[in-house]
Amino acid sequence: MAQHLGQGLDVAIRTRAELGEGPTWDPAAGRLIWVDILGSRVHSHDPAGGTDTVLPVEQHVGAAKPRAGGGLVLNLRDGIGLYEPDGTGFRWLHREVVPGRRANDAAVAPDGSLWAGSMRYDQATGGGTLIRVDADGTVHTLLPEVTVSNGLGWSPDGGRAYYVDSPTKRIDILTFSDDGEVRRTPLVDTSEMPGDPDGLTVDADGCVWVAFWGGGAVLRYTPAGELDRTVPVPVSQPTACAFGGADLTDLYITTAATGTDPAAEPLAGSVLVLPGAGSGLPQPAFAG
Repeated sequence: MAQHLGQGLDVAIRTRAELGEGPTWDPAAGRLIWVDILGSRVHSHDPAGGTDTVLPVEQHVGAAKPRAGGGLVLNLRDGIGLYEPDGTGFRWLHREVVPGRRANDAAVAPDGSLWAGSMRYDQATGGGTLIRVDADGTVHTLLPEVTVSNGLGWSPDGGRAYYVDSPTKRIDILTFSDDGEVRRTPLVDTSEMPGDPDGLTVDADGCVWVAFWGGGAVLRYTPAGELDRTVPVPVSQPTACAFGGADLTDLYITTAATGTDPAAEPLAGSVLVLPGAGSGLPQPAFAG
């Protein structure tokens, strides 16, 4: 049962994930999929039963998303991998080993492709990429030089893609020119806010909810880039957020324990939830 924290916020899963990330609601299973990147674990949480099932993987995992035919697609250190519905039968869809680089956040686009980000372990400037992986494994490089590729989401009509490369302290809108070149237009400059923008989700009103690493809060921005809501959380390192539950009204927030003092932040690494936070959008499954 969730632990109540006041101001409407609850603890959905009390744990100490090193780097909890990538919450995604799987409507077919009625479960929340999330990962511990540095713990190399994929979690599946059943809010109704209060259980959290763990799938250990062989390397650091940046994100896990449902597949249209069942199973999961994973953004792994060495590429994009697929798991069958029973958690077995792993195979690589796209393998690209780059020493010193790992996977980070990813999201499924409205067309069913996977947009997957990466970063250097040392966070060297320009050491990561953002790629699009089609169902057949074809890879398209969208952004060849990013630093800490993080939040991804789409507007309700699919016409806007929102993107965060955390050190820029911006939320960008990605658009494509006629020749396929990706353009980045800032929606919000968050330089004046505590912490760095991290993972994000978009609600049914088209507003962008962003977790601020080091800022101890999740903020909501309108499609015009105006801050209209702040959700303080009792940890310094919230990492990402997503709407879940049967009616997609509960906001789940992943957090990280890495580098924190358990005595000072006993809930660091836990998954938090704000019931009735708003109305989320159904997330597409990976087409592959």
